[in-house]
Amino acid sequence: MTSYDTLLVLARLILPVELLDCFDIVEIENDAKILTIHLDEQNLPPLSPTVHSLESKGFLPAVYIRDFPIRDRKVTLCVRRRKWLDKEAGSIICNTFELTAQGTRHSKEFASFLKELLGEIPDYGPLS
Repeated sequence: MTSYDTLLVLARLILPVELLDCFDIVEIENDAKILTIHLDEQNLPPLSPTVHSLESKGFLPAVYIRDFPIRDRKVTLCVRRRKWLDKEAGSIICNTFELTAQGTRHSKEFASFLKELLGEIPDYGPLS
């Protein structure tokens, strides 16, 4: 097993379950209080019978998601989803991912943990 494979195994244990199937880690910011993991969607166009010829058009604005703390640091996932131009229809399309618990900015697993522990999902204010 290469060192990259070893790190990928570790990342799969730390990050939300299916995140690395569709996203790549592109940067990690680590300071004394916050660990920010930047993830970009892989260049895999949406699969749909109505989609024609697609052209990548960059990314949608980043979404920030709270996840489980690691070593006394808050963890924020900075996630960028791709967008594509359907050349024939002239419309922009994107893949759909359910990365957060409904109505929150928490990963589904973290929100479930907080709800079980506290009976509710607290709002911690801004992500930074």
